[in-house]
Amino acid sequence: MPVKKSSILFYAGRFLFYLVFRFAHRCQIEGGENIPKEGGIIIAPNHISVWDPPLTGSMMKRPLNFMAKQELFDIPVLGFLIKRTNAFPVKRGMHDMSAMRNAFSLLENGNALLMFPEGTRSKNGELGKARAGVGMVACHAQVPVVPVKIENTDKASKLRKIKIKYGKPIMPPKEYSKNDYTEFSQKILNEINAIRFEK
Repeated sequence: MPVKKSSILFYAGRFLFYLVFRFAHRCQIEGGENIPKEGGIIIAPNHISVWDPPLTGSMMKRPLNFMAKQELFDIPVLGFLIKRTNAFPVKRGMHDMSAMRNAFSLLENGNALLMFPEGTRSKNGELGKARAGVGMVACHAQVPVVPVKIENTDKASKLRKIKIKYGKPIMPPKEYSKNDYTEFSQKILNEINAIRFEK
């Protein structure tokens, strides 16, 4: 199966978010050259706001695919829209094998997938605890992970300047056990923490 084709609605939404973040929030973008131009990749930012997924995706040249909680797809209008913006459902609080199969299929066919190493949003803006998800998917799919540092999306309502920087891709270990999943996710968080903005 070829790389997934994104809908016109996806590109329209991405362009709209780009304009909002780039001009209303004076978004500072760095490291775009670190994103591989092709092949399956995981884009892994820190998570401080609901604005992190649209920010991360709108600042990339490659289309980005997202996991979104199942409840969003059950809302009539929102569900219709979100299905057409490269999102697929995941049932939180359980091992959702359907969502995992979707993730592996996307990566195997050369797509970019957004995953958060922390698994959930930070309530205080600090890096949270590493979860096994990113490590598990990266190890089994054997795809590079791009660490991403985001600043100030949690202050978007105050029109603070937003910053985003894509770090250099990191390959997961070729030989691994279940214990290595969280360890690799922690490695990604460490890389995010070490990212510094140029200005």
